[in-house]
Amino acid sequence: MKTTFYSNGKLLLSSEYFVLDGAEALAIPTSYGQKLEVNPIVGTILNWKSFDHQNHLWFEGNFDIGDSFQIRSSSNKKIAQTLQSILTEAKSLNPFFLSENKGFEAQSHMDFPREWGLGSSSTLINNVAQWAQVDAFELLQNSFGGSGYDIACAQHNTPLVYSNKTSPPIVRKVEFNPAFKDALFFLYLNKKQDSKEAIHHYKKTAVATKEQITAFDKLTQEILNATNLRDFENALNTHENLISELLGLEKIKDRLFSDYEGAVKSLGGWGGDFVLATGYQAVSYFRKKGYKVIIPFKEMIK
Repeated sequence: MKTTFYSNGKLLLSSEYFVLDGAEALAIPTSYGQKLEVNPIVGTILNWKSFDHQNHLWFEGNFDIGDSFQIRSSSNKKIAQTLQSILTEAKSLNPFFLSENKGFEAQSHMDFPREWGLGSSSTLINNVAQWAQVDAFELLQNSFGGSGYDIACAQHNTPLVYSNKTSPPIVRKVEFNPAFKDALFFLYLNKKQDSKEAIHHYKKTAVATKEQITAFDKLTQEILNATNLRDFENALNTHENLISELLGLEKIKDRLFSDYEGAVKSLGGWGGDFVLATGYQAVSYFRKKGYKVIIPFKEMIK
């Protein structure tokens, strides 16, 4: 009998980088995500197939079912090894996972382009965690690492404020439906950001202080509670200035959109994936700049 699991994608609106050290972050589950379908098959292997948003098969691998999920064959060795490590860790967290000497076919389906950076890894990990009946935050830490906000988004259908100051992390559902939402757009920069590289840069550059964490906690609340577009933009701009100062990174607006009247804020790792742009003129401006993926707030948010 087929079993299906689903996880939401993610976007981080505040406290990028510093969420790793406990800063409160405003995050939104996206209307895009990833589904995992599991079917029993004859034999004792796991046949894994990954499909993109156009239902094209982009990866296939066969694994022995056991403690280490030995790779029998694959279309991409590196991807197979990554999947093997996730499955092996899930097995270590729950020894009863896939312990009945049965074979399975697992099909993973994304409904967003892989290069968008909306959580192809976190949605996979959360789906595997559901299948294996293990804690997804623990599975993340033991495989990919990270703050865990993306796992929280995978598991929730409303915006949330997230902090890993405690264990388990604090996940607080919030209402984020601003009156000015028609002036909010998510722009894809046509470049995939390497999350591990971004985290490495942060760890090498910054030592988060209590004062800095408090500053981002405050900015998260200002972004969340803004009642008009001007206050919202002021909070975004203050946030961008602070990240730029603390990490020595150039603001994306200064680099690419210096003549744009609204605010432009990086989301997650700076330099790629999506940015949040404000202003009713956003679509026409960015289309003239050659950007094709401009998603309104109401279409992106879960």
